[in-house]
Amino acid sequence: MILAGNPLKGKELEKLKQFLEKMDLEYDEGIEYSICILDDDYRIIATGSVEENVLKCIAVDATCQGQGLSGTILSNLIQYEFEKGKVHQFIYTKPKNRDMFEDLSFYTIIENENVLFMENRSNGFRKYIEKMKDETPSEALETGKKIGAVVMNCNPFTLGHRYLLEQASAQCDYVHVFILSDKRSFIPSEDRFMLAYEGSRDIANLIFHKSSDYIISAATFPTYFMKDKVEASHANCGLDVELFAKCIAPALGITERFVGTEPDCGVTGVYNQTMKEILPGYGIALKEIPRVKNAAGIISASVVRENMRKRKWMEVGKMVPDTTLNYLKKLQV
Repeated sequence: MILAGNPLKGKELEKLKQFLEKMDLEYDEGIEYSICILDDDYRIIATGSVEENVLKCIAVDATCQGQGLSGTILSNLIQYEFEKGKVHQFIYTKPKNRDMFEDLSFYTIIENENVLFMENRSNGFRKYIEKMKDETPSEALETGKKIGAVVMNCNPFTLGHRYLLEQASAQCDYVHVFILSDKRSFIPSEDRFMLAYEGSRDIANLIFHKSSDYIISAATFPTYFMKDKVEASHANCGLDVELFAKCIAPALGITERFVGTEPDCGVTGVYNQTMKEILPGYGIALKEIPRVKNAAGIISASVVRENMRKRKWMEVGKMVPDTTLNYLKKLQV
């Protein structure tokens, strides 16, 4: 028997959480759809869930493994995604599950000792690298150039983001700017990309890229399969940094990565510390730029959003470029 929900609720959700706990997993509160296979006694024996285009919380009871249930779960989730117009799926899981997901036509992007990152396209990541190279001026790919990188969410793009780009630009021949494609942000990814580009287009040596799903937000690391959340955060941060350092940076000749100091956000602070530990080993210098301040204090996207909600447009205008201000005002119409 199949049980499905968008997402499950009430007693059915509690049963799912209990089953996942038995399987050493946690229910991820961001889940949008779940499917469960029940036995004749209406007990869950297999399950899987999805959030955006990430498949997660996939588990089969030990007594029922080898019966093809994981394939049934995955097929259902992929069909759900297909009906939503999403054909590119990702999985974060434990490395011990590699063979199972490879048998189900998933391909490894990268892994560390704690996390395995896979996708359902054999050449997906290679094509992403090729796309970024196509977006890069040929001069920026020449040896001997000083190439930097900045990864930003820009929710929304502020004068603080611009200041970071100005500092990186002044220290490099070219700077690759990756705008995160995280769909859980207040502002849609396409608009965040547009605001960042429009708010800094006068800085000539910037090269803009969408991060696709290969560079993930520090706020959205999946940790449902690791009980120690501190360890989980470090492991997932490490995976993301290693993917950047091993695969993205060498392809584009990046030798410096710029970040703003992060005194308040614990998650981003862990991410910055992880970069300090990993990047030098790959010949990439991490440069922390102090957060820029104005009369109202440190410029922060979260403060901008709060002032926007309160319609304090004068305060918002002190922290964002005109292009961002005009966009935000239109959102409030």
